[in-house]
Amino acid sequence: MKTTARIAVPIILVLAVSLFFQGHNLPGGGFIGGVLTTTAFVLVYVAYGLDYLEAGVLDREVDPGTGIFEHRSVTAYRRTFVLGLTIVVGSGLAGLLLGGSFLAQDYVILHDVPVYHEVELASALVFDLGVYLVVVGGLLTILSVVGAE
Repeated sequence: MKTTARIAVPIILVLAVSLFFQGHNLPGGGFIGGVLTTTAFVLVYVAYGLDYLEAGVLDREVDPGTGIFEHRSVTAYRRTFVLGLTIVVGSGLAGLLLGGSFLAQDYVILHDVPVYHEVELASALVFDLGVYLVVVGGLLTILSVVGAE
């Protein structure tokens, strides 16, 4: 399982980023990117355990006496959820503040970009980022709490 996770996780994360950036042109980029990112984290948790990210990757000491709700990872996931929710609401209200309708969007085309030549940046990408953070934060909080039981 550990060998499979080492191979599959980077592939899943690259695919998640790719689908996320397609989302401003196609529907659902933030959601499916968030679900795939959560899938990568789940593979790491199944292969290495919940404390692997804290102890193995971030080189932090894990206090075994803390409850799951006080665990650093779960706290970070909850903050990610709140940040995503703030971005989603903020992107909706930005249209109202600029004199348009709720969730109004616009785009700009950047010319002479190396490799791509032209890149279209849509304001819907900000909304997709918020959705991505809500999905990742929410699902990882739920999975961490349920997995610790």
